[in-house]
Formats: sequence, C-alpha cells, structure tokens
Amino acid sequence: MCNTHTNNYDVIQQPGAAPIKLWTRGVPLEDAVREQLQNIAKLPFIHRWIAVMPDVHLGKGATVGSVVPTIGAIVPAAVGVDIGCGMIAARTTLVASDLPDNLAELRSAIERAVPHGRTVGPRDKGAWNAPPELAIEGWSQLVADFELICQRHPRLKNTNNLKHLGTLGTGNHFVEVCLDQEDRVWFMLHSGSRGVGNAIGNHFIELAKQDMRRWMINLPDQDLAYLPEGSEHYGDYVFAVDWAQRYARLNREIMMRHVVEAARKVISKPFEAAAEAVNCHHNYVSREHHFGKDVFVTRKGAVSARKGELGIIPGSMGAKSFIVRGLGNADSFNSCSHGAGRVMSRTQARKLITVDEHAKATAHVECRKDAEVVDESPAAYKPIEAVMEAQRDLVEIVHTLRQVVCVKG
Repeated sequence: MCNTHTNNYDVIQQPGAAPIKLWTRGVPLEDAVREQLQNIAKLPFIHRWIAVMPDVHLGKGATVGSVVPTIGAIVPAAVGVDIGCGMIAARTTLVASDLPDNLAELRSAIERAVPHGRTVGPRDKGAWNAPPELAIEGWSQLVADFELICQRHPRLKNTNNLKHLGTLGTGNHFVEVCLDQEDRVWFMLHSGSRGVGNAIGNHFIELAKQDMRRWMINLPDQDLAYLPEGSEHYGDYVFAVDWAQRYARLNREIMMRHVVEAARKVISKPFEAAAEAVNCHHNYVSREHHFGKDVFVTRKGAVSARKGELGIIPGSMGAKSFIVRGLGNADSFNSCSHGAGRVMSRTQARKLITVDEHAKATAHVECRKDAEVVDESPAAYKPIEAVMEAQRDLVEIVHTLRQVVCVKG
C-alpha cells in the first residue's frame, strides 16, 4: 500500500482495491477512519475511486465524508439512515440592526414554531400533535408513493411520517439565524427525512445483510452489505430512497416557512426571505455521469459541488458557516464537505467538555448552554477554517455566516 501526493489531495492505493483520494491535508485523519475507507475500497463495483472530504470521520459501515460511486450495486449503509439529510438557507432583506435587542425572544418564537428534540411516549415533543396545514399539504404530495412502498414493505407503514413532516429532530440538527459578511440576516437549518427515513434506511440495510448471508458473500464489514442491480430488493430501495430524499427536501422547506412566519411575529420590520436560497442534501444517492459512465454516486456527509452550483457548509455551534459555489472538480466527483466533521464522539465530548467551556465557546450566540448540548459544542468538531482550506480546489466561498441564534433538537 502506498500514499502518494498529487494536486490538493493524497492517494491511498491498496493492491486489488479502488484508489482513495483524500482532501484531508491539514485536518486530522484517524487510523480507524483510514481502515474503514480501505474496507469500502475493496468492494468490487466501485467506479474509478472513492473521494474523501476534509470533514471525514467514522460512520456506521461507511465513512461520513465519503463519496462512493458505484456501478451495478448500491450500499444502503453508505447512504445511511438519515436519508436526504441536508441544509436549507435563505437570505432575508433584513440587516443586523433590524433584529430585536433581546434575541431570546426570537429563539423562543422559532422553538415554538418548529417541533424539535424528542421525548419517549405518545406525546413526543419532537412530533406534531396535530400537523399544521403546510405539513398536511406536503404529505398529500408524498402519500401515494409512500403507500406503494408500504404495499411491498408493510412494516414501514407504522412510522412517524406525516407527524414528523416539518420537524427538526435531535443531535446535530439545528435552526439558526446568521449574519453574513455584510451584516445581512440569513435563516438556515439542518434536518433530513426524520423517523420514516430512518425506518427505510434500517429496513433495507437489514435486507441487504440477509442477502449477503444467503449468497455467502464475505465482506470486510457486514455493514457494507449491498443490493446488486436486478436483485429482489434493489428496485424497491432505489424507489424508497428517492422518496425519502423528496420527503427530506420538503421537510426543510416547510420548517423554513414556519421559521420565517415565527420571525415575522417578533421582528417589527416587514421583510422577504428568499433573496438567495439554497436547499441541498448531504446524505443521499443520485444517478450521475462521471468518466464516461452512468453511475450511482452515494454522498455520505458530502455535498454536490458542480461548477457554479451553490451549497452550504455549516460550522459547529458558535463557529462560522459558509455558502459556497462549486468548482466542478471531476476528481472529487463534483463534491465538497458537508460541515466541519467531528473530532470527538458524542460520548467523548460529554466526558471532556464542561458546561462552562461550552458556554464560553458559544457566548456570542443565543442558544442552549446546558449539559444536554455539550456534545455539539465547537470543541467536538474540526476547525472549520482548516476544513475549508483543505478543499479550496472544490469550492469557492460566496458568503461567510456567523450565528447569532441557534435552536438545537
């Protein structure tokens, strides 16, 4: 195995495996991550190579921050269970001086408008008790295809679907109010396909594992179980994953509309909120054409960055975020990172970061400062500036955003 240096990326080449191109100069790369990537590279249907983004970190089966192009098969765990997770951002006609002096009121208004977090039981605070009009209207666009999926996979029927449409979730999902380099106000949020997407992802990962056992296919990691084209569940998965990605995009759009409505109740100045808008997935699979072939490109924690295409790369709570424009770098399969990337697991972060340290790191942001969110504190993530420098040949920065309000699930 050798590591070579070319362009702005490094290459790992193992005998009998696809090359791995890594945009990780100047950012940490753990041995366990390297090993996981090498396992993926051994799969027999990788097209050309795997591209690795600078926010790369350990994932389940497939590495977060990886771009995996395949021909003739899909790896459900490479897409993951938060199918269609991504970002939406909208620039408003407001400037910083139009915001209320007390931002706590704005944060509270957003928290009331968008269900977030999770509680166990029939009255989950992260789900709608009575879904609002926008959610019902959105679900009407999705329900027919969902019923088709459930006819073939009945266990997916009893999932949180309509009740989660227009809700945030937990973990690293957030709603933010940000200011750009000209002090203009942006709203930005991060979420995916919620409970129903999770159920679809887990269901097909399990079916792929069953197929591998039945066909006695040995894998370097059982979470890399795949669905070959033409096999029993392949077509169903392609249909279901596309549906979950549509759900995720709509979920973000509905939340954004509710955030804008909530802000209008608190901000006295009338404003519009679609001066510039971006809505992009970063956990998904899409059909694309690369190096002469039609392929499935799975981006697990990566964003499409075709030439001229706008994307969003958020930093952690209290760090900068970026609206970027793709440079269309073919070596990365036109991709860039989806954020800063974790340097600590959630468990590690809870042990190592104190509430005081978290409060200090987020002093300039109106957000939660309690023990429940220390695993999302800036120290748990790679420095976003280093991540951006490592991918300077993948994207250019259009806007630099800094958070002033952050709502966490």
